[in-house]
Amino acid sequence: MCGILGLVAQAPANQVLYDGLLVLQHRGQDAAGIATIEGNTFHLHKGNGLVRDVFRTRNMRALRGNAGIAHVRYPTAGSAIDHNEAQPFYVNSPFGIVLGHNGNLTNTEQLQQDLFLEDRRHVNTNSDSEVLLNVLAHELQVNSTMRYRLDVKNIFDAVSGVHRRCRGAYAVVAMIAGYGLLAFRDAYGIRPLVLGSHEVNGFTEYLVASESVALDTLGFKFLRDIAPGEAVFVDLDGNLHSQQCAENPTLNPCIFEYVYLARPDSVINGVSVYEARLNMGENLADKITQEWGRHDIDVVIPIPDSSRPSALQLANRLSIPFREGFVKNRYIGRTFIMPGQAMRKKSVRQKLNAISMEFKDKNVLLVDDSIVRGTTSREIVQMARDAGARKVYFASAAPPVRFPNVYGIDMPSRKELIATARSDAEICREIGADRLFYQELDDLKMAVQKVNQAIKYFDASCFDGDYITGDITSDYLNAIEAMRENGNANANADDEIAQLDLNLEANQ
Repeated sequence: MCGILGLVAQAPANQVLYDGLLVLQHRGQDAAGIATIEGNTFHLHKGNGLVRDVFRTRNMRALRGNAGIAHVRYPTAGSAIDHNEAQPFYVNSPFGIVLGHNGNLTNTEQLQQDLFLEDRRHVNTNSDSEVLLNVLAHELQVNSTMRYRLDVKNIFDAVSGVHRRCRGAYAVVAMIAGYGLLAFRDAYGIRPLVLGSHEVNGFTEYLVASESVALDTLGFKFLRDIAPGEAVFVDLDGNLHSQQCAENPTLNPCIFEYVYLARPDSVINGVSVYEARLNMGENLADKITQEWGRHDIDVVIPIPDSSRPSALQLANRLSIPFREGFVKNRYIGRTFIMPGQAMRKKSVRQKLNAISMEFKDKNVLLVDDSIVRGTTSREIVQMARDAGARKVYFASAAPPVRFPNVYGIDMPSRKELIATARSDAEICREIGADRLFYQELDDLKMAVQKVNQAIKYFDASCFDGDYITGDITSDYLNAIEAMRENGNANANADDEIAQLDLNLEANQ
């Protein structure tokens, strides 16, 4: 999961891109980068960490030019937090290109072989985004004129070539030196991408972003979602061009965007994320009523932050008081993506603190957006008991997560998922709750479709194991899980070494 921005403006782009990354920080807290273009020269700065930590005044001053792209990153399936994989990536042949990517390619290994053996291109990291950049560069080369010149048709033909070669999920922003901003989305529309504009002194500025909230906060008017398979090109004079570049595009948005990933004030694929989450709460309340009509719930408490709309609507539907029972430390990263079990457990206590008066001697229904490993849920249930709750019930706005996500969310392997090979009753015991309620998958889809009935299909693979690209096999899942286990083993070894260092320092 990542956040991307692309901008063509009349004024310097650096501050707008920086402010946009702050708005999209929830989509990636491991690394950040900005690339701007001044004439035919790129200026690039990137590094590991939060946006505010990566960029200093001297870095911002060096990012000259009125156009550019930006990126915030979480590592995707099986990859490590490597500073060399911070984006944007750059390639200089045959055109200078910088690229940022949200998603995950599922045929990276084959593409790497093709790039080396057939295209004679070298990939320097393990990142599928660098692979994607080199595929785009090659397609631009073969579709350009003999003098290596490009026009809009050449560019869109190159994107068509990318669609033919690349599998998986990809929302992309790229800047081509001397030409302009290119943005495109995979043929399934798995990851979001929106387009906005802003008039300044007769010049139309264009901004492409992962979520509409970036447009809102930066003063851009939302124009539309970029369609699955579509490419948008904005030249450096501010002229907008667009074309459908895929053969059989269909809209299959990742439903986990609406559950958890996106900000509630975003509108994605014509769906208000906030409204969808309200609908999830209503559906979940109806399920509780059907299964447990004579419940004894005293209070509904959300687990901050993304579950709050669902919990509020659930409480309203059941006519039960809604209370804020946890205070969140906003300077701790998302726990289900954190490496190392001990680090995840520790971070939960650092991330949340209970307000005891809301729990004492009450039967509490905790509402969360989802249950992935169960580590966080187990700790939170225990926190509620420690705060004095008489009984602790748990409701998930999403169905059981039983399968890895291969389209750009760094979810665990099947061995680490608490719902793998467990019944709801067994999961309930594992997290220590007195009762557990999951959202039904059909109800989850209905919650989103109620806002936009034009959406007929979703990528819900982490819930049902149905991978929309049709190329995910058991061997593929086994391979990425083996990569993940190797990465975890290395991370655990690093944790043990770090802890040993701390112990040695303490004894000195």
